[in-house]
Order: sequence, then structure tokens, then C-alpha cells
Amino acid sequence: MSELQAESNHRVTRVTVWNEFVHERRDDSVRAIYPEGMHTVVGRAIERYLGDTVSVRYATLDQPDHGLGGSVLEETDVLTWWGHCAHDQVSDAVVDRVVTNVLQGMGLLVMHSAHYSKVFKRLMGTGCGLRWRNEEDRELVWSVNPGHPICKDVPSPIIIPRQEMYGEFFDIPQPDELIFISSFSGGEVFRSGCCFGRGRGRVFYFSPGDQEYPVYHNEGVARVIANGVRWCAPSQRDSAALSAPRAPLGWFESEEAHRG
Repeated sequence: MSELQAESNHRVTRVTVWNEFVHERRDDSVRAIYPEGMHTVVGRAIERYLGDTVSVRYATLDQPDHGLGGSVLEETDVLTWWGHCAHDQVSDAVVDRVVTNVLQGMGLLVMHSAHYSKVFKRLMGTGCGLRWRNEEDRELVWSVNPGHPICKDVPSPIIIPRQEMYGEFFDIPQPDELIFISSFSGGEVFRSGCCFGRGRGRVFYFSPGDQEYPVYHNEGVARVIANGVRWCAPSQRDSAALSAPRAPLGWFESEEAHRG
């Protein structure tokens, strides 16, 4: 069976694209780049590259439960998360549900300034701070793990002519896999593509994507996001396996203990 046939026979990956959707409504400069919101550009890129192997829904901060209430998370295979100016407005109850679902197998793709989101910091267990400068730097995104599935058909480097600079030190745990390193016109470097496992879930952090620049219109960036969704997608979701009570096995007990 070819790779294409295998993919076509695989079940549809359910993707929820989450966005604060604050800058696009508030700032004319951002609205000019993303008139329908960054989430629609991200979602369409995922659909463009993954076709009928995915279904995409959208959720935003202003919706009840931030669009993640009811059974949405349980019916999501991969959640993408973009946040910047309203991290503190995200409900702790929603954060708890997101983290629980990641541990149960839901994939999470964290983008740009969402490194400082409650969700990402909870999963990393660190402050997730970094150096930054917003002076229209050129960013080159270099693949340092070209055999990884997230790098499939991605140019190296991805050239982003204008972008906010993110620089080291990036206060995250050592990534399980480092996929991309970015260099900037000011000389800084940054671990811009990092993979982590958390419980049964996969987490991919990808930094390019400041709201002031048309980064998500870049086809190299779009390809990375689509590949990241495919990589994050679980083979199965099994919440019952993690929530079921565990009875002691008793294999270590002596024969006399059993007789007693």
C-alpha cells in the first residue's frame, strides 16, 4: 500500500483552531493582514495541505467557554492555540480541560506568543520566557531534523522577510525533539520548532507568526503547521484508560499474605 493510499484510508483528523481573535478586531494594522482572523488563515492552510483527511472547526476567546465547552475537546484530535494579549482572560477551568485532554491523547500545536499561554506553561512546568524585539527582523527558519515528518516538503530555510525576533534563552524543558532553529538579522538564534510528549498527547511548539506581519500567509510556514497537525494527531483517544480506577495487582505479595 502506498503512503497516499494509507493516508486516504485513515480516519479523518478532527482539528480545532483556537485564536484569541482580539488583535484582528481591535487593531486596523492586523485586520488589514487578517481580515477574517488569523484562525481562518491557519485553518485554510491545514485544509489546503491535508485535504479530506481533516475536518476543521474554529473557536475563539469571546465564545462561551472560549468555544471549547461541551464535548468539543473530546471530539478534537488536534487543538491549535494562538494567544498574545489576553492570556489572563482564559478560564482556568478551560485550561484544566485542555491539559486533561492532552494527557489523554489530544495533540496540541502551540503557535508564536502562545508560548506564554496558561496551557503551554502548565504543560511545560516552566516560565516559558524568552528574549524578544519587534523591529521587522528577517527570520530564517532552519531545519535541524530534516528526516522528521514535520519537515516533509518544507524549504530550509524558510525565509520570513519581516518578523518579530524571539531569542534565547527560551525557558522550556529540554525538547524531546528539536525540529527548527531560527536565526535573525540581529544575530540572535531561537529554538523555533520543538516537540514534547505529555501523557499520551503530543505537543508541537512553532514560533513564527506575529500578528503584525503576514507570516501565516507564507507557504513554508503553512506547510509546517499542516505537517505539525498530522504529527500531533493521536492514533486513538482513550480517556477511559486514564480515568479508570487502578486496583492493586498484588503480584509482589507473598503466598503467606494471600493465605492470611
